[in-house]
Formats: sequence, C-alpha cells, structure tokens
Amino acid sequence: MSQPMSDLAARLVRDLAPWGNATTWHVAFSGGLDSTVLLHLLATLTKHTTVPALNAIHVHHGLQSAADAWPQHCQSVCDALGVPLQVFQVQVQPGASLERAAREARYAAFSQVIRPNDVLLTAQHRDDQAETLLFRLLRGAGVKGLSGMPRQRALGQGQLLRPLLDVTRAELEAYALDQRLSWIEDPSNDDRRFSRNYLRHQVLPVMAQRWPQALASMARSAAHLNEAQGLLDDLAQLDLTQARVAGQFDWMGVPSLELACLTSLSDARQRNAVSHWLAPLTRLPDSDHWSGWIDLRDATGDARPVWRLANGELHRSAGRIWWLSGAWLRSPSAVDHWADPYKPLALPDNGVLRFTGQAPDGPLQIRYREGGEVMHLPDRGHRDLKRLLNERAVPAFVRGRLPLLYRDGQLLAVANLRGLNDGAQAGWHLQWQPPSEDQGLS
Repeated sequence: MSQPMSDLAARLVRDLAPWGNATTWHVAFSGGLDSTVLLHLLATLTKHTTVPALNAIHVHHGLQSAADAWPQHCQSVCDALGVPLQVFQVQVQPGASLERAAREARYAAFSQVIRPNDVLLTAQHRDDQAETLLFRLLRGAGVKGLSGMPRQRALGQGQLLRPLLDVTRAELEAYALDQRLSWIEDPSNDDRRFSRNYLRHQVLPVMAQRWPQALASMARSAAHLNEAQGLLDDLAQLDLTQARVAGQFDWMGVPSLELACLTSLSDARQRNAVSHWLAPLTRLPDSDHWSGWIDLRDATGDARPVWRLANGELHRSAGRIWWLSGAWLRSPSAVDHWADPYKPLALPDNGVLRFTGQAPDGPLQIRYREGGEVMHLPDRGHRDLKRLLNERAVPAFVRGRLPLLYRDGQLLAVANLRGLNDGAQAGWHLQWQPPSEDQGLS
C-alpha cells in the first residue's frame, strides 16, 4: 500500500493544478538539496495522481573539477526515481560576474529544451526569495527588481514555474532527511567572495536571529512589490496603446512609438512606458544612465539623437522613436549588377528586393544614397533626392539604406516610396522587404 502524500506534495498538487495539462514537466536538476527534493516530490506525485511526463535537466557548467562527478550522481538519482535525465555541458562566457554568466548559460540550455505547452520547474524557495530581495536592495534596484523572482514567466516556447517560493529551506531539508535522500553539496556555495553567498552565510542568519520572521517578512514584501509592478505594467500598457499609433513607415518592421504621446506624460510615466517597451528588446540601463533618454527626447528638431543601449540603439526621427538592432546597425553594400530582375535580389545586410509587373530592361544596378542624387520625375522634371525624401518625411536612419535603382547612371526608382518606386507608364514597381531578423529580442 502506498504511503500517503506529504504536506509538501499536497501543496505541490494544489499549486501545479493549473499546469496539469502541460505536455512535459521539466525539472531543473542540479543535484543539490532543493532540486533533489523537488524532483522526489514530483516523482512521488506520479504514484498518487496523473501528472504530465517528467523529465530532469542537469546543466554542467564546467567551472570546477568537483562538478565532473555530478552528472553521474544525477543519473543515479533519476534512475532510482524512474525519471529520464538530459545533461547539457555549457560554455560560461567570461565577464565581470561569473554568477550571472553561469545563470545565462544555464537558462539558454533550458530554453533549448522547452517546447510549446512545456513547463520548467525550478526549486528556488522562500529563503532564496529573501536573499534576492536583499541583494537587489543593496544594488539600488527599483520596484521591478525588488519584486523578487516571479512565480511564473515565459521561457523559450513554454513557461518557467517556481512552485516552492512559499517553502523554507528548513522544510526542504527536513523532508530530505525524512526521506533519506542524498544530494550534492556544491563547494562554491560556501565561497564568501560571491555576494549571494556572503548574504546567505554572514548577513541573513544574523538578521533571522534578531528578527525570526525576517525571511518571511522579506518574501512578503517582495510579493507586495510584485503586485505594485503589475499595476505599473498595466499603466505602461495604457500609455503605450496611445503611443503605438500606426505610422506610414510601419512596413519597415522597426519597433517605434509616437514621441508626442510620450512627452505628454510625466517624466516618471515616460520612464515606465519606455522601460516596459524596451524590456523585451534589450537589457535596460540603471537609473543613472537614463540621461540618454532625456537627451534623445529633448534634442532640437534638426538633430539626429541616438541613445545607445546594450543590444541596440534608440533613434529619434520623423516624430517617432525607433528601435534599431542587428542588420539595421550594419551598413549595406551596393549591388553592381542585378543579373535577373525577374528573380528576388538578396541585398547584403539589407533584406530582399523584387519587381512587381514588367521589369525594366537592364543593365540594372542597386546603390545607396551618398548625397547629391537627382531624379527625373515626369511631371516635375529633375528633383534633388534629398528634397524628395524630406517631402515624404522619410526617417533619417533609413535614408542611407533605401535601395536606389540605376540604369546607365540614371536614377530610375527609390524602393517602396510611392511616386518614386515605379516606372510611371511602364507598369512596374520596385518593392523592398527590409531586414527581418530578430529585432534584439532578449
């Protein structure tokens, strides 16, 4: 006869009920105490109730020799529980923060595994949440940072869940001892040189000794701040709905907002809205570096301000702000000869070009603006290209990459600009599909 479910297992059943129809529950399994308890609890659930397929994932960072034995330990645990295990060895990029680099490498591996309708379960607990709150407080984090680790967020094509955030480390250890579980003790967890370890071993125990409810209170504060962040997100969505008004250059596929809608808001609401908009696109600067937004926002009308961020640049032009990254930041190369104008032409770092209708006779070349170009218009005679672009309020950043069609040194057409992109009576149009690569999604 099977043993009754423990209190922890019963709480998991309740908290994971909304994801009972997931395809797979993946468990981030380091082999340490926390993830060992989580995996054991989930494996136990399979004996009492119907749950999705279980799968464990172990990431080997290769940062210490002791870790070489951990995959085998994890395999032994998984074999005993009847849970399949995937082991990933990752390359941790050198940088100022080894902890952060290891985390990024680990979650990149997780993202490769998670498919639509999959869930990744991680074993962070209430003590971890308090530690995170204190760590971020000391770094001067805002509401979003102080809201702690979310219980749920998107990861890869699925979701990441932290079902143990209401559970203390003491509860997990008591369960592990009761079930006679074995786990890995990571030597690096005792290294006080790492800030989190210092807080965990030197600071939090002292706080808990003076204030026994300190960890619970800090976790509760994180929950309150998480709720406040939700309200700020709702406000940002309302403000961005106004600023996302359609523009005549939406065909470029470049994320943009109408600047006037933003400048009508208070400074705090501007920062809130712009932060919310940029969050999926780039790592955000700290509060001391938001002067770049002020410089961009308040630049004079004829200026071409740029705010450079970690994963791209924010430009201001034609009454809007534009997010540029990837190919949009690389200079395109001219194409000397369009051999077959009846086939699409791939432009280096600049998308694809094609004709609709009867293509003009050659030889044809594709160039980019250098200054001084003149175009003949049937109803207006020869006109300076710069003036024509000004008339159409073409954003400054795209002017240098608009494909220009030449034949025998004569400018025939400017891609995608109505009245300039066709052969008048010839019945053809020059159509450009700009670079469509990932716009810096992080």
